[in-house]
Amino acid sequence: MDTIEQKILSILETVNDPEVPVLSIIDLGIVRDIKINENEIEVIITPTYSGCPAMDAISINIKLALFEHGYKKIKITSVLSPAWTTDWMTESGKQKLKAFGIAPPTVKQQVCHTELFHDGEAIQCPRCNSYNTKLISQFGSTACKALYQCNDCHEPFDYFKCH
Repeated sequence: MDTIEQKILSILETVNDPEVPVLSIIDLGIVRDIKINENEIEVIITPTYSGCPAMDAISINIKLALFEHGYKKIKITSVLSPAWTTDWMTESGKQKLKAFGIAPPTVKQQVCHTELFHDGEAIQCPRCNSYNTKLISQFGSTACKALYQCNDCHEPFDYFKCH
């Protein structure tokens, strides 16, 4: 990666996801590529979900951040294929989610038929670290999250769904 791309990447690390502001768009893994075409900077992004309402705000915030650093010709390209996956999130981003009180996506576990597991995933409470949790709703505060509750500390929490 050349120095211009590295500088742009460091600028993009300051652009946060409007729905989960503790994550940068780099942490989230939605920046797929950076292209330099003469004087134009093209940032290629993939939404976490097709139709994600945050993508317009993210595109605007990318343009503003780059504009503030002197880049004038900026193109944002959204691509849907390959589809975004939580595997693209950084480990640092997953730790930021947990510190913020959102359970990060987990690695798929072997299917287990106990109340501690949902669809083969062990969901750990981000507050007390217990795996004794239950699904309350497949739909959390945003489309990419589900609502869980810890059976030990009794706190509800969002879980950033795997996909």
